[in-house]
Amino acid sequence: MSSTPLKMPEALSPEPRPEAGRLRVSVVTETWPPEVNGVAMTIHQLVSWLGPRHDVTLIRVRQGKDDLGTQVPDVRTELMPGVPVPRYHGLRMGVPSVGRLKAAWTETRPDIVHVITEGPLGWSAVRAATALGIPVVSDFHTNFHQYTAHYGVGLFRRVALGYLRGLHNRTRVTLVPTQALADDLGSSGFRDLDVLARGIDTELFTPERRNPELREAWGAGPNDPVLLMVSRIAPEKNLPLALAAFARTREQIPNARMVVVGDGPARAGLAGSHPDVHFAGMQTGLPLAEHYASADIFVFPSLSETFGNVTLEAMASGLAAVAFDYAAAREHIVDGHNGRALDPTDAEGFIATVAELAGQPDEVTRLAAAARATALDIDWSNVCLRYEMLLRKSLEAIHD
Repeated sequence: MSSTPLKMPEALSPEPRPEAGRLRVSVVTETWPPEVNGVAMTIHQLVSWLGPRHDVTLIRVRQGKDDLGTQVPDVRTELMPGVPVPRYHGLRMGVPSVGRLKAAWTETRPDIVHVITEGPLGWSAVRAATALGIPVVSDFHTNFHQYTAHYGVGLFRRVALGYLRGLHNRTRVTLVPTQALADDLGSSGFRDLDVLARGIDTELFTPERRNPELREAWGAGPNDPVLLMVSRIAPEKNLPLALAAFARTREQIPNARMVVVGDGPARAGLAGSHPDVHFAGMQTGLPLAEHYASADIFVFPSLSETFGNVTLEAMASGLAAVAFDYAAAREHIVDGHNGRALDPTDAEGFIATVAELAGQPDEVTRLAAAARATALDIDWSNVCLRYEMLLRKSLEAIHD
């Protein structure tokens, strides 16, 4: 970890190198493990794969004075100043840093800049790289413009969408996780979109992690259905619908249990009003994998995802997933074959499907086995190879 002024290794030539050799890549992000979210997990996978193959500098926000961000071998890390994120205790976002980035990239020029997040640091990176003529690739990971309605500032939706469109349209390509999202953004004026899918670690997330002692701690017997939701606990995640599905389930199966993994601004209120639900807090690594595998039905009613890595994690863990036909579910769940994917407008259908499925253990087992088989075909190595190809393609465009 480095906290020195932003500066690239002196041994590297300042001239761009478009040939098919090692690239100098600057990756700019305002989220990084051990922060727990799909964006941090995804970029960690990509940077870890890219590091040994190219000259990679990770530019990220310092998360407090004792920042203990995950280190990646062969990757140089530079920490940038940040400020607290409103409503998210302990998290920080970047600050405008155009001058600092321009100075660093003028001294030692990267071949390409990849901007992961759309906060002040990401915007600064786009401006600095564009001013220097360095090609930029961006990621669209979070529907901030949709979140405005959930936080009482719906009037700013158009402003937020305009900000995001303006940022991404200044980059050479914007990477999105699904074709459906590409189509949606394209209809809103976003240009130069390309799809980079998400992978899944099927060795960590596996049915073999099932833990009877954990289920016992939840108050679940061997044959009692356990519903699980893994999510940031925030208004945009639609958690009340999952809780309504659990309430309907318990009307039919009193011994059913529900576990919610995650943290967020709505946790205290929901936990207080639902004492029959086990709120497990934030889980990562092996404990998270055990929570998945020890449940039976994954309940995910969110309609604010750009992808939703948790859906793949649940499928890999051998759960029967119930989700709306949206984001990751649309990409990977075939309704009735390896899970249930419902019309996003049918809240009542969602509740009824969860309750019905909980009373059909054989069907849960069948869907879970098919979900695991699907996950085994979703390999991170193929995603990372495509990522490298897209970086080269973006770089080569300026030399044609």
